[in-house]
Amino acid sequence: MKINVLCIGDIVGRPGRRIVADKLKSLVREMSIDCVIANAENAAGGSGLTPQIYTKLLRYGVNLVTLGDHTYRKREIISTLETADNIVRPVNFSELAAGRYFGTYKTAKGPTVGIVSLIGRLFMKPAECPYNAIDKILPQLQQQADIIIVDFHAEATSEKIAMGYHLDGRVSCVFGTHTHVVTADEKIMPKGTAYITDVGMTGSHDSVIGRGTENVLKSFRTRMPVPFEIATGDVKMNGILVAIDSISKRAERIERIRIDAEEEDTTRYDSDDGKPEYFSNFE
Repeated sequence: MKINVLCIGDIVGRPGRRIVADKLKSLVREMSIDCVIANAENAAGGSGLTPQIYTKLLRYGVNLVTLGDHTYRKREIISTLETADNIVRPVNFSELAAGRYFGTYKTAKGPTVGIVSLIGRLFMKPAECPYNAIDKILPQLQQQADIIIVDFHAEATSEKIAMGYHLDGRVSCVFGTHTHVVTADEKIMPKGTAYITDVGMTGSHDSVIGRGTENVLKSFRTRMPVPFEIATGDVKMNGILVAIDSISKRAERIERIRIDAEEEDTTRYDSDDGKPEYFSNFE
């Protein structure tokens, strides 16, 4: 049986959420998508996720939610991480950190999709070894999911590519997030795993990875803390569509998906976005 899985790249702020709200359900119908996975660690004001926005994403049609280095930026999400079975934090965070190691979603066709989030260690804050972490959790997840997808939230392309080879033939898809810039290296690896280094960003592309260009330039030039507001122009949804055989677990096809918004979103925030945070540089 073929299962179509859509993996959406980092949703950034209200513009990213709006295009998901406007476009996702029709895309699911048109492309016969069985499961939607979205990285949402930047969905609330550009950094973190709130319970209200998590609930909205599910209403828009997202089935599984992954997070990354900004998992705990909004502390109110912790209770959701501890109770919901379809949202995951990186498995190679401390074992004492709040949240689940993996999430599952039973498709209408029957097969269950499992999702794991990993975080990189190159140019990132300290974390446990992602290779050891995924090796430890896979046997448990294989008992609960027919198809396994891995979101590797990492900065270095070399680290992501290495993980693709490490997991080739052991999971159905490895997709990268975090850099917000889509790569053109999608492929089926030798043992049947679909792979792409980064699926890109869902948000404003007239920006510096989703933030307004003026203050980002000011930050880089002066090293002074300035607010990184969410940009609103040229909004796109980026992701990949992967067709997977639920019996063999092998990916049969992977393609990049890019959807343009029909109109510019000129509203910067809504009630559950919060104010922009201040950074002296990108974290």
